[in-house]
Order: sequence, then C-alpha cells, then structure tokens
Amino acid sequence: MHRPVMLREALDGLQVYSGGRYVDGTAGGGGHAEAILQRLGASGGLLALDRDAEAVRRVRARLASWGAAVRIEQGNFADMETSVRQHGWERVDGVLLDLGMSSDQVEAPERGFSFAQDGPLDMRMDRAQGRTAAELVNQLDEASLAQLFWRLGEERGARRIARALVTERERAPITTTGRLADLVVRVSGGHRGRLHPATKVFQALRLAVNAELENLEQGLEAALRLLAPGGRLVVIAFHSLEDRVVKQTVGRHVPRWESLPAGGRRRLGLEPPVRWITRRPLQPAAAECADNPRARSARLRVAEMADRL
Repeated sequence: MHRPVMLREALDGLQVYSGGRYVDGTAGGGGHAEAILQRLGASGGLLALDRDAEAVRRVRARLASWGAAVRIEQGNFADMETSVRQHGWERVDGVLLDLGMSSDQVEAPERGFSFAQDGPLDMRMDRAQGRTAAELVNQLDEASLAQLFWRLGEERGARRIARALVTERERAPITTTGRLADLVVRVSGGHRGRLHPATKVFQALRLAVNAELENLEQGLEAALRLLAPGGRLVVIAFHSLEDRVVKQTVGRHVPRWESLPAGGRRRLGLEPPVRWITRRPLQPAAAECADNPRARSARLRVAEMADRL
C-alpha cells in the first residue's frame, strides 16, 4: 500500500480541527485523506480529488466507511474551485497538495511512468485525456525535445539525447519505456551516480504530458481564493521545479512594504494576502527516509491565509 509522505508534518501544517472543511487535491493512495478524516470528526467535511481514475476507485474503497464526511471525485486540482462550489462550500479551512506519484502508479508497467519495468510509453495521469509520452517522443522535432528535456528535466545532455532520439525513431517509433531508457543510457555512457541516467528525461516527459507545472500554479491560486482567514495551504513537492513554482506563486501573495519618494509607504503583493508558516521548506526525518526511500526528496511548505482586505 502507498505510504503517505511526511504525514505528521502535513497534518500539523494543516491544523486539522473537528468540524472543519478540507480539500485533498491529490488523494493518491488515500493515506493523507484518511488521516485528515480521523481528526475531522463526524461534523467535518473532506473533498478528495485525483486525476487518476484508478486512484479514485482505490480511495473510494479505502474510505467507504466514512460515508458523507468525505466526497471523492476524479478531477484536476487546478479546477478545485469549481468542485468546491458544486458542494455548496464558500470557503475551506485547509488544502493539501502532495505532488508525488503514488506507488501504485510507479509500479504499474502499463502506466509507463517508470523505467524499472518495460511498458507502453504513456505517462498520462488521466488516461482519457491528452497526448501520451510516446506521441511527444515521436512527434516533436529535435529542438523542441532538447528544450523540453532541459526546461522540465534540467538534463545537461538534453541536446545529445534529443539528437539520438530523433535518429533512433527513424528506424522505428519509440513506444516503450524500456527502449527509451536504454537509449538514454547509451547516450549517457552508462549508469553513473545515484540517479538512473533516464530519470530526468522521464521526469520532463511526465511533467509535459500532464502539464503539471501549469496545473500547479493554477491549483495554488485556486486554493488561495478558497481559503478562509487562518486557513492553511500545505504543499509537498519532490523536485526543485515544483518547489520553485510553490515558492514563487505563493510568495507573490505575501505582503511587503515599499517606501514612497514623497514619504509614507504602500503595501505590495497580490490578493488574497498570505504569510509563510515555514520560511524554509521542511524535510522528512531521517527515520522516514530510511523506511521509505521515496520520501528523500520531499519538501513541505505551509502558508496561512491572512485576513482578507
């Protein structure tokens, strides 16, 4: 079963209280959602969302005993405002976004997220929408592929890999995770260091297929519009690109003061105003990393809604 990352820190950050209303925008395996429900009590409410239809089915089964206290829907957290309004909620007391993939996704070869087992090069979180990774790999030109690998994967060998990929696909379309990973390994000169050579390429393709950074920025803005005064936003990121979007997007809502040439000062910052609870992101404890190595790269940030002006 998928183990929720930084569970204690996430719950402490949310400050879940009995009778509150919360959104888990990335229900995944349901671990965070179940823990929130345990603190909520019968009078509270949780809206759990996930883009992955299979994850939604698993969460519904896991949380079936909670009845009306939880609402579980397939949906993109970028659209959470619509989902919340449909349930008649005006404000919520907390929003959680756990941006990591679930173990169920990673360990299913047919989903195409991992190079550990050969499978179709898919990578869609919602398999009813969008282009697959195979379509990107076989249709984008060399320059576009290189830019994708560099921008979303921070892959230093982006140009070499893109060039080799275009040459390889002329022989036959690249449609499996194994063939793509083998190509990256060859171009990189073999397996070196802690990370597999194909890690950054797979990350870049997954982010592109699912428009993850764009959805993250939209989801953060939606969460801030929904939070009641004193409500908390908790985000768990797993690589620097995600964490940067969180830091910058939320940071634009943190008030700051500017001195005016004629005297006095004015407040800068987007509405609604928020404040950071964690000035620096929290990291998982060593014991959790030892027990669950996938937690090692997690970074958790907490922001709190200030009084709306």
